[in-house]
Amino acid sequence: MRRGRNETEEERADRMWQELIQEVRVAQMGVQILFGFLLTVVFTEKYADLSDTDQTIYLVTVVLGACATGALIGPVALHRIVAGRRVKPQAVRLASRLTLFGLVLLLATTTASLLLILRVATHDGFVPYLVAGVVGWYLLCWFVLPLWTRHRHTAR
Repeated sequence: MRRGRNETEEERADRMWQELIQEVRVAQMGVQILFGFLLTVVFTEKYADLSDTDQTIYLVTVVLGACATGALIGPVALHRIVAGRRVKPQAVRLASRLTLFGLVLLLATTTASLLLILRVATHDGFVPYLVAGVVGWYLLCWFVLPLWTRHRHTAR
């Protein structure tokens, strides 16, 4: 039984590029909305009332959001700059790595945002545990299940 597709390297790169761009669109929208909201926090009256620790968490969160935005928009710039240069297979591999790195940065941004929000909303000691639980959920959904699926269903 034959597995896979009968396609050239260029055809495969074209298909993989289209799939990657669809995936990036979803992640870009999420990170851009989150980053946009983060940018407004510093201009609210509440910001001055934050503790030094919470202000530090906020600044780290904004920088993580900026880095995630850059990594998730990077594949678009990469494609635009190398389009027509006959390097699509290499560009797809690099764009895929940028996207994965962007997802890791998005996870860090979301984690830091959640930590800050919960610290401000409540001063209970359960906040770190709740954040850890959410991070565990993200890790399961974004990395553990996909890696398990790849390992289980990929021919060796």
